[in-house]
Amino acid sequence: MDLTLTDEQRAARDAFRRWVDDVVVPRAQENDRLERFPQEALDGLRQTGWIGLTIPVEYGGGGADPMSYGLLVEELGRGDANVRSIVSVHLGLVAGSVVRWGTDEQKARWLPLMATGEALGCFCLTEPDHGSDPASLQSTARRDGDSYVLDGRKMFITNGGIAGVALVMARTGGPGAKGVSAFLVDTSLPGWSTVPVHGKLGIRACDTAEVTLDGVRVPADALLGNEGDGIKVALSALDDGRFSLAASCTGLAQRCLDVMTAYSLQRRQFGKPIASFQLIQELIADTAVDVSAARLLTWQVADKKQRGEKHTLESSMAKYFASEAAVRAANAAVQVHGGYGYVDEFVVGKLLRDARVTTLYEGTSQIQKLLIGRAITGESAFV
Repeated sequence: MDLTLTDEQRAARDAFRRWVDDVVVPRAQENDRLERFPQEALDGLRQTGWIGLTIPVEYGGGGADPMSYGLLVEELGRGDANVRSIVSVHLGLVAGSVVRWGTDEQKARWLPLMATGEALGCFCLTEPDHGSDPASLQSTARRDGDSYVLDGRKMFITNGGIAGVALVMARTGGPGAKGVSAFLVDTSLPGWSTVPVHGKLGIRACDTAEVTLDGVRVPADALLGNEGDGIKVALSALDDGRFSLAASCTGLAQRCLDVMTAYSLQRRQFGKPIASFQLIQELIADTAVDVSAARLLTWQVADKKQRGEKHTLESSMAKYFASEAAVRAANAAVQVHGGYGYVDEFVVGKLLRDARVTTLYEGTSQIQKLLIGRAITGESAFV
C-alpha cells in the first residue's frame, strides 16, 4: 500500500513513527496506570509543529494534505490513543471547523494560536442527556445587545480542561436542529469551568472533562457561521473527526497485530512457538486482514478530502469498520497472550480498554449503521 504514497508522505510517516516510538510508546503504560496526562507528548507535538500540521501555512501551520494528517493520526493511535485524542480533536474537529466556517477575523485570531498549540481546541457538543441526538441539546445562547450569553453543561469533552478555545453548540432558537448555533468560546472567560472525568475504562490519561457554562458572555462575532448553522457545523466537523478516529483505530489495530505476532514467536508451548499453531495463525490472519481493510477505507476518505469531495458516507464507513476492527484486534491480542494478556505488565489489556470507547464516541456503531443505511437507501431511520 506504500505505492499510493508520495515520497514526501512516506518520509513524513517515517518521521512520525520514529517520534512515536521514541517519545510516546515508552511512557504510555505508566501514564495509563497513573491517569497522568501525557504532557511530554504534547510538548513534543508543539516543538515539532505537528500540533498545527493541517492548519494553513498563512496562519503558521504546516498546510499538510489529508493523507499526511491521516498518517500522523494512525501513528499516534499505534503509540497511545490518549495522545491521538489531543490532536484529532484539536485539528480534526476544531481547527478544521474554523478553516471551513470562520470569518477572516476568526481565522486570524485563533488559527495562529492553534498552529503553535498555545491554544488547544475542544469540541462541546455532547451533553449529559444528549449524545446521539444532538439536535435536542439544551445549552442556550441568549442574545444580549452585542453579546451572547451561554448557559449549559457539556459532558465527556476531550481537551476540556486544557483547551484555550472551545467550539460550543448552543440553542439560539426553537426546538430541533435549526435552533442550534455554533460559537468559538475563549475558555478564559468568566463562567467557564470544568471538572475532570476520572475512572474511565480506557483512554485514562486523556484530558476528559465535564464543562459548565454559567453566564459565559461572548461577543456576537464569536458566532461561527450564521445563527441556526450549529448542527451543520457539528456534522461537518464529525465527518473529519470520524476520519481521524478511523486512522487512529487502524494504528491501534496495527499495534495489536505487531505485539501479538511478536509474542507468538517468542512464547513456546509443546516444544515450539505458539505462532506455529493453526488457531493462533487464524487470530493473526484475521487481524491482518482487518488492519489492511481499515487502512484502505481510511485512505479512501483522505483521497476524497484531497479532491474536495463530500465524504460523509465514506467517513462513517471507515469509522464504523475501523473501530469495530480495533476491538476485534485487541481481543485477539489478549487471547494470543493467554493469562499474561490479563495483567497490565503487557500492553494488550490497555489496548483493549482504549479500543472499546472508539465504538461509542463521534457516533456509536449503531448510529454509523443508520447513517450508512440512510445514505444508501435515501430513507431515514431517525424520524
